This record gives sequence, C-alpha cells and structure tokens, in this order.
Amino acid sequence: MGPCRASSVGPTAMRDTVSIARVTDEEAPADRLAAARRGCTRWLVGHGDITPTGWLAELTAAATEPDLDRYGSGGEVEALEREVAELLGTESAVFMPSGVMAQQAALRSWVERSSADAVAVHGLSHFVLHELDALAELHHLRVQHLTDDPRPATAADLDGLAGPLAAVSVELPLRDAGYLLPTWEELVAFTDRARERGVPVHLDGARLWESQPFYDRPLAEIAALFDSVYVSFYKGLGGVAGAALAGSGDLVAQARRWQRRHGGTLFSMLPYAVGARDGLRRRLPRMAAYGARARELAAGLDSMDGVRVHPNPPHTNAFRLFADVAVEVIEEATLRTMETDHVALAHWWRPAEVPGWAMTELHTGDATLDWGLEDQLAALRGLLSAASRRAEHA
Repeated sequence: MGPCRASSVGPTAMRDTVSIARVTDEEAPADRLAAARRGCTRWLVGHGDITPTGWLAELTAAATEPDLDRYGSGGEVEALEREVAELLGTESAVFMPSGVMAQQAALRSWVERSSADAVAVHGLSHFVLHELDALAELHHLRVQHLTDDPRPATAADLDGLAGPLAAVSVELPLRDAGYLLPTWEELVAFTDRARERGVPVHLDGARLWESQPFYDRPLAEIAALFDSVYVSFYKGLGGVAGAALAGSGDLVAQARRWQRRHGGTLFSMLPYAVGARDGLRRRLPRMAAYGARARELAAGLDSMDGVRVHPNPPHTNAFRLFADVAVEVIEEATLRTMETDHVALAHWWRPAEVPGWAMTELHTGDATLDWGLEDQLAALRGLLSAASRRAEHA
C-alpha cells in the first residue's frame, strides 16, 4: 500500500471525517480519530488526506501569476475568472470565497431586476436545507418550492407555481436526493418553460464539473441553458475553498456589489484562486474517470447482501450507500478498520430513514483511483462483515 499523497484532498474530506468520532466519546475521540487518520495509507473517498504543510507546498508550486490579487482584483483571481468564463462560455465571471455568498448574490441580483420578490427553488436544495433561511432573513425574498420530492424538478413543477417569479434555481446534481440529475431532455424542457414565462434560470452548479460527463456535452453547452451559473472549486476539484458566479457582464457587475456588501472582497484570495486553478488543470480532465469508478463501485456493492446503493448506476462520481446495520456499530467498525488496516473507507455514517440501517455517501476522486476496484470491494465487504458480527454480539 502506498503512502498518503500530498496532492489528494479537498477540505470536505477532512471536515466530514470528524463525524466518525461521535461513536467514541468515552475513548478520547478526537485523539483517537486523528491518530487513525494519520496512520491511513489508503483512502476510498475523494482525494484522500493531506497535511497542512503539504497543502501549502502544493499551492506554492502551483502559483503562476507574478502579481498579488488585491480585494478581488488582479493576480490569480483575475486569471481564474477569465478561465471560468471561457470554460462556461459566458461573458464574465466573479470569484467569491463561498458558494453561499455567490448564490445569494445571484438571486438577489435577479430580484432587483424584477417587479417580483419570489424565487423558486427545490425543497431539498442547498438554499433550503443548509443556509438558515438566508434568502428570507437577509434578502427578504419569498422562497417557493418547486417540489419537496426526492427527485429533480420538472417543467410540470414549474407550471404548478402561480404568480410571477424573479428567478428559478436548478441544482445539478440534486445532492440531498442522492446526487440525482435530470435527463438532458428534461433539463431543456425545464429551462425552455422558464423562458416562456420570462423567468431567469440560475444554475446551482456546485458539482457541475462532476455532472458534465453524464450529459457528454461541453460545459459551455450546458451553461448556455442558464442565465447565471455558480460553480464550486473545493469539492471535486479539491481546492481550498471558493466559488465563481458566471453570466452576463452586467449581472456579474451587480453581483460584485453584493459580494462587497457580504464582506467577500478579502484583501487577498490567493490560496483559494491558486487551488481552484490547480484543480481545473489537474482534476477537471479526470471527472469522467471518477464517474466510471463510482459506477463500478456501485455495481459491486449492490451485489452484496444487506446493502443498497442509490442511484444505481450513479449519475455522477457520488452516490449513497445504505447498510443493514446500526449506525453506531458501523461507525466503530470503520474507525477500527482505520486503526488496524490503515484504510479509510468512509468519512461518516448517519441513520438512514429505515430504522436500523445506516447511510453514507461515497464520492470518488484521486485517492479512489490510486488502488484497484477489487481491493476496494473486498475492503468494503470486510467492513460490512465486521459490523454485522459486532452487531450480532452486541
């Protein structure tokens, strides 16, 4: 087994891993987990693990611009904005330190251009589940749900909303329904219907890079369906943090004002921009390979007893894994696997909707491609067997 590589993580991996510690509250969980993580030599999920010094060394090596960006202008930030606009085929793009900021700036800007104060989003979207009602609390927007069902929204859902809308948002993929994507025909029908109503369509493309292979169309062709596009740099691309909002020049200029009002024009955003550009260079070309491995893993897991995957096959490089074992049992088994086999197979487990079942999300990346599929399935089979034996003797 090879050593942990200094080139293989996004912050999501390190953040989510901590949740495993909740099953060991009586055993110094933070220290135990940290020691287990440091000892791992293989990682199944994402881009693996990295030390702070390793990450800083990577960023230093990846920087190319001679001048420092200042308050969002110049240097690596400006170069990144040009790259994103070119990739997405838009007139302009603005880098922001967070996707929450970028998306709020987009919808607020669309509302300012409209006589309506209502925006339509999916009931399982990031706006609804993860932002503490920011659209209503900070921007006083009326938020309408296209649907709350665990599926992509359709043109029929849009037809079901009466009254004028300032904008409608589509999340690709719909993460909290299992990383689901609509078909190309469904996506075109939805955006066409919105335009018939004169409603701008915003793309929550936090994982647009990961979604592109599903459609097998250029990024610019996908982005052309939308009036504004948000993309993230720290998920599949493995950057430090940050996002971009792309669209027409006047919309981006308007959003820049909201970025400043949100405190998003930091003195320098050098590490974020360098990490984003490095991810575009190194990981964007690998998205199809990540997706292919996800489908192979899902197929292998679906053949195991007491296991379900959703969706099957995965639409992107991520899917949900359900196991017929209590969450606290499989969390402890996962941690013990890290300690004894030096393999990290999941970042977290949560109770599934079916009592007694546990759920996690697997997303593939550099670390996943670093070792063979059969070895990965064997390791997962061993983890599930260990958890089942532990449950039988509990």
